[in-house]
Amino acid sequence: MSGPTDSYPTIILSGTDPDLPDDFSNDFSKYKDFQEMARGGSAVLQSCWDSIMGRTVALKTLLPKTSTNPSERRRFLREARVTSQLAHPATVPVYEIGKTDEGYLYFTMKCIAGENLFKILQRLSWGDKTAEREYPLHQLIDMMIQAAQALAYAHVHGVVHRDVKPENIWVGKFGEVILLDWGVAKVWGQSDKDAIPTENLDHKLATSKDKQLQTLTLEGQRPGTPLYMSPEAVLGNRNIDERTDIFSFGVLMYEMLTFNEPFRGPHHPTHI
Repeated sequence: MSGPTDSYPTIILSGTDPDLPDDFSNDFSKYKDFQEMARGGSAVLQSCWDSIMGRTVALKTLLPKTSTNPSERRRFLREARVTSQLAHPATVPVYEIGKTDEGYLYFTMKCIAGENLFKILQRLSWGDKTAEREYPLHQLIDMMIQAAQALAYAHVHGVVHRDVKPENIWVGKFGEVILLDWGVAKVWGQSDKDAIPTENLDHKLATSKDKQLQTLTLEGQRPGTPLYMSPEAVLGNRNIDERTDIFSFGVLMYEMLTFNEPFRGPHHPTHI
């Protein structure tokens, strides 16, 4: 990976991954009226009311089953800190990192109403007339430009996202475009071996051997990250750089225009 541009501050490993001190405390009681928004394998996202600031925020919390896992904690804190340090209009503002009253890690961020790009493309592929009015081609292209600018901004700060896909691009009700999920990002000074985005990868690749991968025009399980990974990422290349994001972004653009992935079937094209 080439060094970031000298005129931009570099985001480095020592500034993203350190755990919070054991005696760290903050006023979690200020958050009230929790409403679950989404749940994954390791964390849950909720909206809640910040009674001190007088605003609704989004609060992401590690689940109890992953709260003591060092790898999950490191990934969670990296997501919060990289997102916070990449202060760009197409990254979500992060307000606070802390611990709940039970000691689980959380961070809060701006709460944005909208939907992810996968849902938008799915509705368009189904011929949804409302989606066609809301998201004409020129608007989709503008959204991609905003996401690409966020990626370029990350790259000059020494950060590679490594999980660019439609599910990680959020489109707000007022035209906001946010590139999410920096938990598997590679930052400057970091070895590749502990940050390759392999969550559920083995399962997904194994599953794809038993059934054809679904496309946007079909209902069913979303094939997920492997379709967007560059060949060098799939092969575990230890010199991943910003070009892997560019590859993934190209896959995303192809899908946006055709409603199909460029590579389909049970095997990822590791030789192109």
